[in-house]
Amino acid sequence: MAGSEVQADFWMTEYITPWDIYAHGVTDVLAHQKTPYQEMYIVETGAYGKALVLDGKWQSCTGDEFLYHEPLVHPAMIAQGHPQKVLVLGGGEGATIREVLRWNTVERVVMIDIDGDVVEACRQYLPEMHQGAFDDPRTELVVGDALEYLDNTEQTWDVIISDLSDPIEEGPSFKLFTKEYFEKIRRVLAEDGAFVIQAGPVAPGNFHLHVRIVNTVKAVFPHVQSYGSFISTYGAPWGFALASGQPIDPYPQPETTDRLLEQHTTGKMKMFDGITLLGLFQIPRHLREAIAAETQVYTLSEPPKFFGKGKGN
Repeated sequence: MAGSEVQADFWMTEYITPWDIYAHGVTDVLAHQKTPYQEMYIVETGAYGKALVLDGKWQSCTGDEFLYHEPLVHPAMIAQGHPQKVLVLGGGEGATIREVLRWNTVERVVMIDIDGDVVEACRQYLPEMHQGAFDDPRTELVVGDALEYLDNTEQTWDVIISDLSDPIEEGPSFKLFTKEYFEKIRRVLAEDGAFVIQAGPVAPGNFHLHVRIVNTVKAVFPHVQSYGSFISTYGAPWGFALASGQPIDPYPQPETTDRLLEQHTTGKMKMFDGITLLGLFQIPRHLREAIAAETQVYTLSEPPKFFGKGKGN
């Protein structure tokens, strides 16, 4: 293209659909390892800083991770109102617990991640993401299986955050998007607690996974709110599902949200405030209609299978 100058020799191509890819220009590979669970890269990109890539799928990037982690964490914390005990399932970069620890109400956050090699690499190479959250005295890191932890814990939690890698068939996470998993979540969630899960893309070409995850959560929880955020390096708007045994206000007043954040959080957020939360919850008509019409529920016998892996070249 006239006037364009390509400045990367190594490209990681991520398959979005069978017909679409996102090619990330990589300037340096900081870490690469095939762990017992998945293939991990930590890379430096030209446009968005450092990124974690698992099984060819972009997890988060220092340049735009706030567009994912802030909306993942804070709607659930606000829905609960005064969270003290928080359970994070996944979240290897440490950015999810970083956002949880903004809340001065939080007394304890337990993070469960199955892949200790990924967590250790993130601690070493991605300090911009965790910002010391692993060393906060309120944090407890458990390297282990989320399903086993849920089966064995008798603790109840104010907020549970499911921040898992996409449920590709070769990866470790596909069981954690099923009705059986959500039933385990509800068993250990406090009566006034809130649960949130990253729930796949919501672009028109491939939102079926999100719609079915939302429907599966609805099979377990009486109140579920779909919402999304556009994350630049995903190449698509991304969906989340917020659930609770208590009603969720679909029209939260920005002034009320801002007062709650001012009282109970520290540090300035980049994208999230009361107006943002109100906007996130106003999902478009085509997505509302698809969720209302969906009938499939993911189970262990019929789990979700996310499309595609990426590759470097």
